[in-house]
Amino acid sequence: MNDMLVGAIAMGSLVASLFFLRFWRTSGDRFFLYFSLAFFLEAISRVLLGFSASKSEDMPLYYLIRLVAYGLILLAIIRKNSGRDKSG
Repeated sequence: MNDMLVGAIAMGSLVASLFFLRFWRTSGDRFFLYFSLAFFLEAISRVLLGFSASKSEDMPLYYLIRLVAYGLILLAIIRKNSGRDKSG
């Protein structure tokens, strides 16, 4: 059951990544590109978790991937609100 949930979360993250990628391609706004990359990293994290032998999220690799993904989301929000992102 846990493997199925990890797979569903990975699939949902990948679908969200593809939606944001499509929005970036039509608008050219880097905000959507950062969100697409963040959700793609989250999907990679879940796929790695699904294929790992330990099935435990306590390894630093998962935290590092999520830290980078959440950092991208924060960067997108900060750049959008500060006016530095001129593409949208």
